[in-house]
Amino acid sequence: MKTVREILLNKGNQVWAVLPDATVFTALQMMAEKNTGALLVLKDDEVVGIMTERDYARKVALLGKFSKDTLVQEIMSSIIFYVDPSFSTEECMALMIDKRVRHLPVMENEKLVGIISIGDVVKAVIDEKEFLISQLEHYIKGELG
Repeated sequence: MKTVREILLNKGNQVWAVLPDATVFTALQMMAEKNTGALLVLKDDEVVGIMTERDYARKVALLGKFSKDTLVQEIMSSIIFYVDPSFSTEECMALMIDKRVRHLPVMENEKLVGIISIGDVVKAVIDEKEFLISQLEHYIKGELG
């Protein structure tokens, strides 16, 4: 079973972040430029929130607010669930489903070392299953051939 550490080794540990007093428009520009659905919100190198596309859709667009007039801190989610690099893909999937989140910052020794998304976790699970299927196919062919 893959761990968060292995996921980060494959995808990298780059974290895109924004300040809480940045405008939502600036954050959206960064999300588009970096092709990501979420940004961590950092203040003095501490994670204070996360802003997602969902936050924008529900707290700006649907309420008729303007992204150039709204600050990230007004719409960010301040309750954040973290994982350790030793967490398994199954543990991450369970946490994401239970807490209804799509992104998990990765903390090691109280230091931010990366972020994983539901897409990263699903890809890791699929890779694991494909490897298992391949191994079983080789085993069956060896037994029958």
